[in-house]
Amino acid sequence: MSEMHVRPAVEADIPLILRFIRELAEYEKLSDQVTATEEILTEWIFKRQRAEALIGEEDGAPVGYALLFHNFSTFLGRAGIYIEDIYVRPEHRKKGYGKAFFKHIAGLCRDRGCGRLEWSCLDWNRPSIDFYLSLGARPMEDWTIYRLNTDSINKLAEDL
Repeated sequence: MSEMHVRPAVEADIPLILRFIRELAEYEKLSDQVTATEEILTEWIFKRQRAEALIGEEDGAPVGYALLFHNFSTFLGRAGIYIEDIYVRPEHRKKGYGKAFFKHIAGLCRDRGCGRLEWSCLDWNRPSIDFYLSLGARPMEDWTIYRLNTDSINKLAEDL
């Protein structure tokens, strides 16, 4: 049985990362919301270093990716890691690769002294929810995520 090897992404992986983002968006029925480009991803992941990406490979061929960044908990007084995406191509699911990504990222949390590992999941994505519960994750209660999009950010900033 093949294994997945997880490695840090390099700048040459940007076209692959964008392809994975588009595949994930298609699965989530959100393709119309993808505005990322190779240039934007290069800027934010490698030049500004605001996020980091991991590539999962089976026998040297890419099978998935993860994108994450640090957040901060004032209550804990330490950083955490927020997973924006974990994606494994459909033909490679049920091989333990999603769990391998989580184990790798949990190791990063431990090694970096992080206090939390967090992510979001679409309410309708029952297979993922069941998988997360099997890892020991629990949904947050009494918390709702709020978001300002680019237009709302610009409008709010104009009032300053």
